[in-house]
Amino acid sequence: MSVLITPNASVHASFLTAMKEFQAEGRGTEHDNSLVGEEIQEYGETWHDPAVFTEYLAWLNGQADPANVPEGWVPCRSLWWTDGEEYLGRITLRTPLPEKIRRQVGHVGYDVRPSARRRGHATAMLAALLPVAAEAGLTEVTIICAEDNLGSIGTIEANGGLLEATLHGRLHYLVPTRR
Repeated sequence: MSVLITPNASVHASFLTAMKEFQAEGRGTEHDNSLVGEEIQEYGETWHDPAVFTEYLAWLNGQADPANVPEGWVPCRSLWWTDGEEYLGRITLRTPLPEKIRRQVGHVGYDVRPSARRRGHATAMLAALLPVAAEAGLTEVTIICAEDNLGSIGTIEANGGLLEATLHGRLHYLVPTRR
């Protein structure tokens, strides 16, 4: 059964395999400014080392604390979607979120590893995150995706997302945290 967990070393081997899958599809290049891409650029050559992976986990989990976030950034809680020791994907919750940043990136971002896609993981992962967002005091979250990202559109709408706006080829959805 798949569940959200706080990032930890229990899925280290599977996580490394997932990152190789992302790299095989072009993630982690110098032009990839996604969260996964930036982390591959920073840690991809070294996080096979358990000590480096432990440092990475401390950094990643620390990003939820406003005291650890660089100026101009917002706190970001990362959760991993796993099935036992298999890493399937990640979802992030950015909060508190100033209006300007909400309109740029939204509250929620997620990635499902390539070999686990098209099996409902993103939809289930988002459904599992919504109560976490409610506990953080949010009545709704903003999720932004590209107009041609049919998988994300389906994931968001399956979780009650309503289209708020279309800006610069990106769809802005509002998703209630309680239904």
